[in-house]
Amino acid sequence: MRIVKKKPQRAKSASGKALLLSVLNNARLELIPLNNLYPQVKFLPAGSAISVTASPAKGIDATLDLTELLLDEGHDPVPHIAARLVKSEAHFEEIISRLNGLKRREIFLIGGDSPDSSGGFTDSIQLLSCLLNNRHQISRIGFGCYPDGHSEIDDAVLTLALKQKEDLLRRFSIAGHASTQMCFNPKKVESWLRTERSYGFQLPVHLGIPGPVDRSKLFAMGTRLGIGNSVRFLKKNRASLRRMIAPGGYDPNELLDPLASKLQTLNIAGLHIFTFNQIEATCSWLSTSIADIELEDTSN
Repeated sequence: MRIVKKKPQRAKSASGKALLLSVLNNARLELIPLNNLYPQVKFLPAGSAISVTASPAKGIDATLDLTELLLDEGHDPVPHIAARLVKSEAHFEEIISRLNGLKRREIFLIGGDSPDSSGGFTDSIQLLSCLLNNRHQISRIGFGCYPDGHSEIDDAVLTLALKQKEDLLRRFSIAGHASTQMCFNPKKVESWLRTERSYGFQLPVHLGIPGPVDRSKLFAMGTRLGIGNSVRFLKKNRASLRRMIAPGGYDPNELLDPLASKLQTLNIAGLHIFTFNQIEATCSWLSTSIADIELEDTSN
């Protein structure tokens, strides 16, 4: 039996389409420093906005190495700095020095999945505090947030951490945003974000969505990432996994379209696209989605 997908329900008003187009154009592609990435780099559009992950298996040096390579290719990479992968204060100073040398003005801070925090940094708030009191050239900092919760952190703790990070950025006049971890339920994303806004959280949010995922490549990546949280995510979200590996792959519009009319209200300003290093498929989906909206505008 042939499966026919419903046509995406786009925002109907001109302003709604403009907002959706703005969010699509403000998309950042998350890449992982693995060997299978390099044959795909050629599919990146010129000057692409990139988010470069960090993992215990590869370490921060691999993240910075890929950042430098992408810079040389003319792209705009933002490195992830994982608190638990910072080995010492001296290592932290080396990281800052290299970021300054690469003239990176933006970073993305995460706690990281490594259980070893021998460097003294146990979470991203500690690293953020240290960074802001150190010499640096950073003008924008992003960090993660969890509409679907975290397997090891209480929701109340996550909400408090969100506000603490925002307050620190405001105190030091640093721009920032929060990117959501993967959540496949648009109603849950909306409910979570409305709740956080009611608590006073004001930073813009980038909606974390997976790009189109090929089944075999997803499983191959899962065994090589070395990221504990990805394993916990798959165990916790088996229904979501089934949707991602269904025939034809996962369609990111299934999450994005139901939220299209609420982007301004929720202050969703961009996308954080988890590519699983499948750049060609992801960029094809993104360019097609942008072209579809532009075509609707010209035909009306």
